[in-house]
Amino acid sequence: MSERGSLGREPAGLDGLPPLFSIAKGEVVSVQTYGAFVRLPGYKKEGLVHVSEMSASRVENASEIVDVGEKVWIKVIGREIQGEKVKLSFSMKSVNQGTGQDLDPNNVMAEQDARRRRMFKDETRNKITLEAVLNTTCSKCGCRGHFTKDCFSTPGSQYALLPEEDSEEPQQQTSTLQQDSDKKKKKKEKKIKKKKKRERKESESDSSSSNECKSKKRRHDNTREEKKKKHRKHKSHKHS
Repeated sequence: MSERGSLGREPAGLDGLPPLFSIAKGEVVSVQTYGAFVRLPGYKKEGLVHVSEMSASRVENASEIVDVGEKVWIKVIGREIQGEKVKLSFSMKSVNQGTGQDLDPNNVMAEQDARRRRMFKDETRNKITLEAVLNTTCSKCGCRGHFTKDCFSTPGSQYALLPEEDSEEPQQQTSTLQQDSDKKKKKKEKKIKKKKKRERKESESDSSSSNECKSKKRRHDNTREEKKKKHRKHKSHKHS
């Protein structure tokens, strides 16, 4: 419940509060990130100056503008009853902080700000609920939400949720990539095996050829020794 104008009967529960759109000088008693609480002389109830009401330019933190104990000029722009609590809203940007002059005498800015706050509250309170389009049960499949003439289900079966294509596609891509990588690994392993086999054969052939050469050389040396022996023997027979 909020008061929209300064004329007319006072709403119940708002007695003893500063009049709407009145201007007064108060003391900052608390500073929060979102705004500052100001107490007016002669009133027990404190009012909030939201950061959006502190200056015509954007304010991120109330401590940038005011400190506790500081005296500021305010304009009462809102008086609300929410449950058992009474909330007062003040504005500093509507008042000249040097002279206390009303910078919004027609309350145009105050009405615009109040309208924006109401719109914001309405949007945040609206909750989206999902419900069946038709409150009926199909006699063919037993499911809710459609007529029998619109049923595409075969007798004895029911509607089922379709698998999400988006979620399956990445899985298929992943499996395909995995298969490709496995194939590449196998090919690489085969190549390495073939290379090792070829190197082994070459080394074996080299060793066998070297052994063959050694044996040939040995045979050749033996033949030469035998020839030398025969020649010596023949010479010795001649001299005798």
